[in-house]
Amino acid sequence: MTVTPDQFTKMSKRLQEVQTEIGRFIVGQEEAIEFSLYAILADGHALLEGLPGLGKTMLIRTISDVLDLSFSRIQFTPDLMPSDITGTSLIERDADGKQQFSFREGPIFHQMVLADEINRATPKTQSALLEAMGEKTVTILGDTKQMARPFFVLATQNPIEMEGTYPLPEAQMDRFLCKILVIYPNRSELAEISRRTTGSETIQLEKKMGAEALVAAQQLVKSVMIAEDILMVAVDIIQNTSPQDSSIQQIQQYVQYGSGPRGLQSLIRLAKARALLEGRFHVSIGDLKHVAKPVLRHRMLLNYEGEAEGQNTDALIDLVLSEAGKGVLK
Repeated sequence: MTVTPDQFTKMSKRLQEVQTEIGRFIVGQEEAIEFSLYAILADGHALLEGLPGLGKTMLIRTISDVLDLSFSRIQFTPDLMPSDITGTSLIERDADGKQQFSFREGPIFHQMVLADEINRATPKTQSALLEAMGEKTVTILGDTKQMARPFFVLATQNPIEMEGTYPLPEAQMDRFLCKILVIYPNRSELAEISRRTTGSETIQLEKKMGAEALVAAQQLVKSVMIAEDILMVAVDIIQNTSPQDSSIQQIQQYVQYGSGPRGLQSLIRLAKARALLEGRFHVSIGDLKHVAKPVLRHRMLLNYEGEAEGQNTDALIDLVLSEAGKGVLK
């Protein structure tokens, strides 16, 4: 498919309108809005982590409204079963009185799915999302069903209430394109939240895109170019997260496992999404560095010494980025 500069420009302008419209309703949280859109444009899934009451659920619902996507919310609890997510086959009688199996779709069969407090469900239920997230299909009683298109899982988790929760295993964490930290609002943002939510005025959101336009935007993201030397900088970043390959002393000392090929793919996909949103046809080193923390913070596992000394993954990523490209760009 031949892509013209005019297509990039028009799509970039349209996506910026989407971002602005979301910001009309969501106070602050610019980074959460930005990276959620990047993940959607890159056709991936995102994990949002933050304290209760910071608007994670409202953010995801607002994005689905502005993008005009079908939306469902799954509240994860310890007694939630896999069939509560995927759906189940029931025996029903037809008009002739004969019994037959009829499939009832679960909430996973929507374009945007909010997996609320995903770490509260058991591993068996959490794994029900794996096939849907990775393959965009669900297999029930041997019958494989396609997910909606486009399809996104945006999951939330609470970092402070750990009792009665089931931390996501590394394999499932890796399914998320990025991990977004939802930060506490500042003084002025708190006041504005109060004005918007406790008064009589209701903000009416405009639908700025639809499923068809969003799929077209995803195709444009794939068309964004990345030069060979920029690609090698991305490879450099990923390799430096691994203690076996890194030349950084702190990485060798405090990290047990680094990122792998899926991390590299995610880094490039998010960097391409950022380039498109800003109206550029190619990925820059700035794009790679800008998206690196959300991509890598859940893919770097600290060892015992790192945990004991309270090392911060984001700070270690800063060290990795400071070395990025030194052996590649002359």
